[in-house]
This record gives sequence, structure tokens and C-alpha cells, in this order.
Amino acid sequence: MVKLSVVVPFFNVQTYAPDTLTSLRANAREDFEFLLVDDCSSDGTPELLERAAREIPGAVLLRHARNEGLATARNTGLDAARGEYVAFLDGDDWLAPGYYGRLVAAAEELGCDFLRTDHVSVTGRERGLRRAPVPRRGEVLRPRDAILPAHRTTSVDYPYAWAGIHHRRLLDRGLLHFTPGLRTAEDRPWIWRLHREAESFAAVGELGVFYRRGVATSLTQIGDVRQLDFIRAFDQVIAETARDRDADLLLPKAVRTYCAVISHHIGSIGRFEPEVARQLRAMSAGALRRMPQDVLDEALTAMGGDRATLLRRLRRRRPAPPPSGPGAPSSSAAPEVAA
Repeated sequence: MVKLSVVVPFFNVQTYAPDTLTSLRANAREDFEFLLVDDCSSDGTPELLERAAREIPGAVLLRHARNEGLATARNTGLDAARGEYVAFLDGDDWLAPGYYGRLVAAAEELGCDFLRTDHVSVTGRERGLRRAPVPRRGEVLRPRDAILPAHRTTSVDYPYAWAGIHHRRLLDRGLLHFTPGLRTAEDRPWIWRLHREAESFAAVGELGVFYRRGVATSLTQIGDVRQLDFIRAFDQVIAETARDRDADLLLPKAVRTYCAVISHHIGSIGRFEPEVARQLRAMSAGALRRMPQDVLDEALTAMGGDRATLLRRLRRRRPAPPPSGPGAPSSSAAPEVAA
């Protein structure tokens, strides 16, 4: 019986993959499996993964014939997972020795659907502790209750899929898969669905994930059209939340977070290629006009200041049509933006 399946996508991370793979070896157990998904890397990553599949206990190598992005690579791993629990790791991050064993023990003790954990953010030689925004630790809670309040940073603003562990019953219910084709912000619809539809969760102080920021190949560092997938991701959040039984309560949070992310991207528009910057403005205008306008007006009033002024001005622009599919201009990560 496989106790834990760890899904680890890799794409052109030959510089960082050795640290990731070494940390997996330091977490290996006879009842753990590591699903290494090569998303059609073109550097030395495939050779590193081939060696790891031979040398790391429980390692299984899965390959994509073409690059499909982080969301689809994670889904490939999920489809092959056999464990009672499922966790994620990205191919340029790493773990403390024995971390997964301690996390499984915590999950079994609490018996809930999923756990959220803190992590260490690493930029060059600088390290900082990032805490999951759940004040009550080691206590089983209702995930839906952790979405609000709208004006504060809550658990849905901490979308990192690798910051925790998930019971297989969530996978069997279809709650752990990601929207195929999303190249960034793939974890935003995922974390919202998890909190709306799972029945129980807890936050624990177990620390052992090291999240590498500032990687040159990360989409958070590249100002091309793939960044615009955040529009499609948040459109999905709004649409699904609007159908929820508590839509009146939850939509203000979803809209306010969407506005904060739009503001973040517009505020750093200089890092985008000129044509992408033009699309960003037009698509953001369209997104603002698609939101429930009464909820949006309340969110902008609550935000106030320069951000609200910028978004009101943007809403008056000629909008672009919504992105329509995985190949349309529309994650390893969404920007760190508080609502």
C-alpha cells in the first residue's frame, strides 16, 4: 500500500533539480512514491530525472511529448498517483529531510481532508518565513469558513499547492486536478474549489518546504503572453463562486482579490512586452466589466486610493473579449498579492 504520492513537475530546471532530487531522497520511505513529470524539457533535466528514477526509492518517471505547462503536468502526476495521501512539489524547490514523514503523521493524527503548512521563501541567499494565514493551528476547521473576511488576507490568498498534504478522497472527488492549459495562476481556481467543497482542513506548524523565488525561467519573471492566463484563472474563480450556495457572502472576496491581482499586474506593466502590455490593459478592462458590477463597485469603494482610481479608469476602456481556451492569451506561481 502506497501511503504518500508526491507529484513533482520539471521543466528546464537542470540548475536546481539536483537540490530537489536530493531532498526527495532524504524523504524516501518504502511506502512513498515520487512521480517525476518531465514536461518536455530541452536542457539537461531529462538525464537528471532518468538517473533519479534509477536511484531514488519510489521514484517514477513520467514524460510529456510536448510542453504543456505546470497545471497539466500536475494532472499527469495525479492520474498516476496511488497513495492514500497526495502532495505536490515543484522541480526547483526542495524539502527538509524527513519532512513528508512528519506531515503524514500530522495528517493521520488530525484525520481531516487536507493540511496547510508554512514555508520558507528563498531569494538568492535571503530566506524568510511565510506563514499560512490560518491563525488557529492544529485544529480541524471548515475550509469554507477560512475564505472570509473579504478585506483580509485569508487561506485562499495562500494558494501554494505544495504547502500541505491532501487525503486521497479529495482526488477521488475530483477536487485536486488543475484547469488544463493554465500557464500561470493555476492554483487560484484550485485553492478556491478546495475551500468551497472540501469538508475539513487544518493548519500545522510543520516547516519543511523551501520555495525558490527569482528563478529566471519562472513565469513570474517572464513578461510574455503566458502571464495573461491569470485572467482566465480568475474568471473561473468568479464563475464558480457565483454558482455557490453562499455566493452573496463569497463573491465580494473573489472580486476584491481579482481586482488586487489586476492592479498588481498593471502596476508592473513595464516588464511586459509592448503587445502583451496592450493585451493586458484590454483584457483587464473586459474582466472588470464581466464582474458583478454591484459587487465590483463595493470592492472599489472599500479598496479606495490609487488602486481604485486606476481600476475605475481601466473599466472605462474598450474591453477585449474573454479568453476562450488553453491556447488563448489569457502556474510556478501566482503573484503574492494580498486582497
